[in-house]
Amino acid sequence: MNVLFPRLPAAVLLASLLAACAVGPDYQPPQLNVPEAFKQAPAGGAMWQPAQVKAADGSPWWTAYGDAQLNDLMDKLNRQSLSIAQAEAQYRSAAAALRQAEAGLFPTLGANASHSRSRTNSNGEAVYSTADAAGLSASWLLDLWGSVRRQTEAGRASAEASAAALAATKLAAQAQLADAYLKLTVADHQLAALQQNINDTQQFLRLTQNQYRAGITAQSTVEQANSQLKSLQAQQAALQLSRAQLEHAIAAALGEPPAAFSLSRRESDIRLPQIPAGLPSDVLQRRPDIAEAERQVAAANAKIGVAQAAYYPSLTLGGSIGTRGSSFADLLSLPNLVWSVGPQLAATLFDGGRRRAATGQARADYDASVAAYRKTVITAFQEVEDNLAAQRQLAEQVRYQSEALESAKKAETMMMNQYKAGVASYLQVLTARSSRLSAENSLWNVKSSQYSASVNLIAALGGSIPVE
Repeated sequence: MNVLFPRLPAAVLLASLLAACAVGPDYQPPQLNVPEAFKQAPAGGAMWQPAQVKAADGSPWWTAYGDAQLNDLMDKLNRQSLSIAQAEAQYRSAAAALRQAEAGLFPTLGANASHSRSRTNSNGEAVYSTADAAGLSASWLLDLWGSVRRQTEAGRASAEASAAALAATKLAAQAQLADAYLKLTVADHQLAALQQNINDTQQFLRLTQNQYRAGITAQSTVEQANSQLKSLQAQQAALQLSRAQLEHAIAAALGEPPAAFSLSRRESDIRLPQIPAGLPSDVLQRRPDIAEAERQVAAANAKIGVAQAAYYPSLTLGGSIGTRGSSFADLLSLPNLVWSVGPQLAATLFDGGRRRAATGQARADYDASVAAYRKTVITAFQEVEDNLAAQRQLAEQVRYQSEALESAKKAETMMMNQYKAGVASYLQVLTARSSRLSAENSLWNVKSSQYSASVNLIAALGGSIPVE
């Protein structure tokens, strides 16, 4: 005992010095070939920078639309969404795996106790004996080559990737809900406009019927008016179906059965948030999917070190202390004290190429994660560029289509007055009304696309509206 223990601190010191080394490549973020500015951004758009891992700001970006009902729905979504709950559970699992990996850096302590009774034969006589034992044991796998630290590094990166995945799931769910709600709002406006058109057409149908009974107009005019009415009613039924499906989608997103969920009709318009002309340099750093992909690269890089560490021997320090005796009282006797301490070195001499294959697999997984990261960044650029272009072009379409609608309304009014004065035919009125209905429907369709592009742009920017 006096000989062994003075040598133990020296062994621990040597192991600690060796533990300063960790095999495998140290992580370096992948190099990216990125443009200096967004192509579709107005002059003043700033340079993009690679994503950095940071906590999601969780800003309520949907409040920029100024709709109280949308705000309430988002609050429910954040509390009740099943997809978000699933992502949160996966994050907790990754955090627990990290704690499990970190536990490998510490020694393992154990305790044991036993009691046994045995019977033997001695010269034809039965001999009974008892044995009691109790003790403590400890073992510590020294992380000489950094295997445990690389595992911990991989676990930490995976946990950060899971946190980013949770943020990405929240953002995707929020964007889908906002898009569905805005489309439902547009459907409400279309239904209101369509109902007004139906009322006008019914009134005009009664007028033509009265004129027919008075012999002023032909029956064909009545049938044309009735045909237009039925066509509008068919459009109304289709639009009501679309609205019902959007309402059901919102209910499912909230984790509620569609039968127990309903949304009141909205009459007022929703304002579009204004995205600043000059995008800040860290605009895509807010994207959680980019942060997730980058953390996956870091985890894959650490796993290369884990695979390479398997080539080297492992050193375990172990020891135990306890007592043994034929009775419980003997356990308290110092002469019955037993102990052991010493290192254990283990190494694999031949494995048929298993370690080489594992290292090759780890490197391939790393290359795949790098490619996935670069693809994610390129996709992010595409989404931002697409929606920047859409935001600008759709604004122009709304302006032109609004002007077209105003002209169509004037033409319909003029033609109706001419028809009542007996100057124009009903066919001319029908043509003018069809043009007005088409222009009106086109305007709402463009506005719906404009709402979707607005939501998609905010989501592409990481779920926040940059400020200049």
